[in-house]
Order: sequence, then C-alpha cells, then structure tokens
Amino acid sequence: MGHALSPAVGPSGPEIPCTLSKEAIILRCGSAFRVISGKMRVQPALLSPIILSMTQLDQLKKFTKVVADSGDFATLKEFAPQDATTNPSLILAATKIERYQSLLDQAVKENLNSGLTGAALTAKITDRLLILFGTEILKIVPGRVSTETDARIAFDTDGIVQKGRELIALYEAHGTSRDRVLIKIASTWEGIRAAEILQKEGIKCNLTLLFSLVQAVACAEAGVQLISPFVGRIYDWYKKAENRDFKGTEDPGVRSTSAIYNYFKKYGHNTEVMGASFRNTSQILELAGCDLLTISPKLLAELQKSDEVVECKLSAEAAAKLDIPRVPTDEKSFRWLLNEDAMGTEKLAEGIRLFAADSVKLDTRIEELVKASA
Repeated sequence: MGHALSPAVGPSGPEIPCTLSKEAIILRCGSAFRVISGKMRVQPALLSPIILSMTQLDQLKKFTKVVADSGDFATLKEFAPQDATTNPSLILAATKIERYQSLLDQAVKENLNSGLTGAALTAKITDRLLILFGTEILKIVPGRVSTETDARIAFDTDGIVQKGRELIALYEAHGTSRDRVLIKIASTWEGIRAAEILQKEGIKCNLTLLFSLVQAVACAEAGVQLISPFVGRIYDWYKKAENRDFKGTEDPGVRSTSAIYNYFKKYGHNTEVMGASFRNTSQILELAGCDLLTISPKLLAELQKSDEVVECKLSAEAAAKLDIPRVPTDEKSFRWLLNEDAMGTEKLAEGIRLFAADSVKLDTRIEELVKASA
C-alpha cells in the first residue's frame, strides 16, 4: 500500500515535490523535509527507499475525532477509535454473535432473583446489558461510550430524565465515571428538554436521530454535549425523493451536517457535532474537520485500505466568516420548522419506530432466556 518516492532534480539538488500537507509529510517521513518557496520538497537522500503509507483513516484522525459505530469489541481493537457509539440495533446484533452471548447470560443471571417480574424484570436486565457492553467498550477506547435510551420513551421528558439518571447510576456503581458516558436521546422536543435537565446535573448527552438545523440549534441552546446528524439517512431520503444519486458536496446529508457545523462555530456553540450513519467513504471525507465522525466497521476498513490524500473540509475559522441567519428555537418555531421539513419529520419518525422495533426484539430475546432459566 502506498506510493514509492522517486528522485527528481531541483534547484538545490535532488528533491521530490510533495502535494501532501506539511503535517502529513512529517508523519510519513519523520523530520526529512524542507520547505522551498512555500512548497514541501523532500530530499530523497534522506528518505530512500521510504514508502508513503499513511492511510486515509490515519489522516482523517488528524482533522477529526474518529468514533466506532459498533458494539463489536473486535472491531474497536482493530481500528483504535477515540470513542464508541451503540444503539438498540447494534446491541441486538451483537447479542446474536456467539462471543457476546455471555454478556446477555450474565445480565439475565444477575437479575433472576431481583424480585421483579414481567416488563420490570426485562427492563432491568436490558439496562444491565447496556452497562455490560458499555463497560467492556470502555476497556478498549480511551474516550467515551454512548448508551441509548429506549426509543419508546422518545416523547416522555420525565421518563427520559429518569432513565438517564438510572443508567449513569448503574455505570457509577460499577466503577465508571460519568465523564466517560454519553446518554443517547432522540432529538424530539421532549428529548431535548430532558437532555437540558440532565446536562445541568452533570450527565452528558448525545442527541441522536437528528435531521434538521432547527433540531441541532435547539440542542445547542439547551447546552447538549454532542449531537449526531444522520448523514446517510438524509441522503437516502433525497435519493429516493429525487430519483438520483448525489456525490461530493452536493450530497444533502453532507450539506446538512456542514451547515450545522458552520452554524455552531459561527455563533460560538460548544456542542460537539458528530456526523453519523454514513453510506460511503465520500460522505466521510467531505466532512473531514467535523468535530467527530462515527463510522461503521465496513467503512473504517475501506478508509484503512486507502492512502489517497485527505483534505480538511470544515474549520471554525472558515465558518466564522460566513453570513448565517439565526434560527428561532422556541417550542412553536421548533415544531413548525421541523414540520415544514418533510425529510426531517419523516426520518425522525421512522428512526424512532425502527429503534423501538429492535428494542422489542431484544425484550423478546431476554424474556425467552428468563423463561428458560426459571
């Protein structure tokens, strides 16, 4: 993998013109570089026979914090992300992998004698399973793990607040600091209000299923730690609606996430922007420079295999110069602006339904194990 360097003759002896950034060439070639007329030129005598072998994934990590969108520990070890995210669908998929069956068995065994029955017992086992996965993930990643609340309470502010508190209490009871956990919540009006309460209590939140600028701005003004705009699902909607494909900067998901990032940097919001739900590496590379990007194992592997040059596409400095109108986020404006966004309205509702359906499937698995263990 990579391109071999071959000598070229320059005004001061053999040199190799290099199109890479100074930072990239330092990483690839150590200290064997010098700048001539503002361009990077490398002395072959110092480098030969060096091979340029910095992957796109490694380059991306210089601009953006890379997060693994997976509950598979083996994947986390392979790609060395900073953080990791999970959701009901990922946890459900992971429990079907034989090597993780022991975690589900452990969660069931620990709670069989809790005195609870029915839905209450299932909920307790589910919470314990989430903490077991999260704890194992945090043994691998140096940063944070995102643990999601049940989508079936997406419109229940009090219920979300209670569940967020319970999950953090469980993490802390098992020796994990709340600073290493983000509570994932759907970006409904009720979810954002719940996150606002939790944030004031020192419980950091990741607002997910986010498809529109008004959702994003409402989260930022509520003091949310992090948001996850769903690049790929936005792309899916427009691809179907307009019956055509999109590439590069014309991709609606890329444009939406870029607009959110620029708005936040323009107006000094501290909320982190983490692009999510990618369909291809092009979407990822067009968002290089975004605060964080959470990427599936498949796309992480593709980035790992390529050494094409990655350019930074987003920056706070560039955003500060843009003319961006403010977005109103009172409840009436929020509901109206989201309603006017057909894509945002449909994808939020669909996302909640899909995550809720996978939560029901996980409940069914747990109930079957409980019966078998009785």
